[in-house]
Amino acid sequence: MSDLIERTFNRLAGQLRGRLSRPRDEGYAAATAIWAKPVGRMPRAIAHCRTSEDVQFAIRAARECDLPLSVRGGGHDWAGRALCAGLVIDLSGMNDVAVRANNRFVRMSGGARASDVLAVTDPLGLAVATGSCGAVGMAGLTLGGGYGSLIGRFGLALDNLAAAEVVLADGSVVIANEDEHDELFWALRGGGGNFGVVTTMHHQLHRLASVRSGMLICPFSEAKAVLTRCADIAASMPDELTVQLGLVAGPDGAPVVLVVPTWSGRPEEGEARLARFFQVGTLLANSVGAMPYGASVAAFDAYIVNGRRTFMETCWLPSLGNRSIDALVQAMQTAVSLGCAIIIHEFKGAASRVPAEATAFGLRRDHVLVEIIASFDDGVDPHDERRHFGWARSTRHAFEPTALPGGYPNLLAGADADRVAKSFGGSAGRLIKAKRSYDPDDVFRSAIPLPTSRTAPESAHRT
Repeated sequence: MSDLIERTFNRLAGQLRGRLSRPRDEGYAAATAIWAKPVGRMPRAIAHCRTSEDVQFAIRAARECDLPLSVRGGGHDWAGRALCAGLVIDLSGMNDVAVRANNRFVRMSGGARASDVLAVTDPLGLAVATGSCGAVGMAGLTLGGGYGSLIGRFGLALDNLAAAEVVLADGSVVIANEDEHDELFWALRGGGGNFGVVTTMHHQLHRLASVRSGMLICPFSEAKAVLTRCADIAASMPDELTVQLGLVAGPDGAPVVLVVPTWSGRPEEGEARLARFFQVGTLLANSVGAMPYGASVAAFDAYIVNGRRTFMETCWLPSLGNRSIDALVQAMQTAVSLGCAIIIHEFKGAASRVPAEATAFGLRRDHVLVEIIASFDDGVDPHDERRHFGWARSTRHAFEPTALPGGYPNLLAGADADRVAKSFGGSAGRLIKAKRSYDPDDVFRSAIPLPTSRTAPESAHRT
């Protein structure tokens, strides 16, 4: 088998317009240096792809040698699903972005990050629905969901996907949209990279010259009052305003409360709409103002540290109420290190109005997403892994009395089969059929977890 792999890799190296990196080669270290420090066996090789044809060659090589296959785009996945012990298709060099002549859609290659897209759209006074961080790959974000500050007005990132070029497990290249391969198009929007490698996407563009946004920082001693007031304000706001909340370690190591409101409506209304947020508590810092959308997306970038061991947990809550706010405060009071943080995202407005059957995304009702992060520098204390895993898990368990079934699939671990199945609700059975149709041999098994026929529920989420 080792001879077959060596011959196949040698052939692949000659076929690629990009290049093939092995563990001792230049480019290998950079390609495997993803956001969360990888653990376990490292890849045998990295195929640095430049074209869809490169992707076809790489898939064929992995299948001939029966090697695990994974896809690296932005590399911003806590579970390290971008890497596998076999062959990695690295799309990071495929980051071209172009606005179509009619300014209605933007075409982006499969490795483009939000920052790549916004660098093109911002100067034109246009915007796409992205996540909350510029470093996140648009393909991974979109295929799994895509919460962000424009969610109330324009929906999830996946709600703005108009078409995708996909290289399937059999090596064929297809276009998936509402008219062609419509079942694949449905499955891509929420089912992640389980059906093929997305090499190009077309996203809807929105006229948005600026937003009013920024970061408010309040002391943790006021956390309960600040969170309660923010929840009350957000509940009365129109779709054009969303607020993201965070409990993180501040510059001096003490926890603080982050409040990040974003107004994407009429510019002349922005100042008045955000005024109430300035009264939620003692402001240690205030960077709110008018800015391009891309600048607002970069607000969380300073808090992101690459190369640390990371555990994540997640849950969906119907809303932020007294019980869940108490759980948030208690969690940060018992945080085991400065790498512990909790981020809260809204789901409302346009995202909630999409019919449940329109995409594979499972939860189409107003809610909040809780993102629990526990990161640490590996190798300092042998007990760090257990302590951080335990904190993240116990924090999620504290929300169980009020949580909705399942959780955001982009943040779930594959071992949690029951929650995975519940996350997709009534879409589970249809997703299973799509997987069997487009990837019957489970070539793309390194993507976000999907429900199985054993775990698929018969009913959707409770309301």
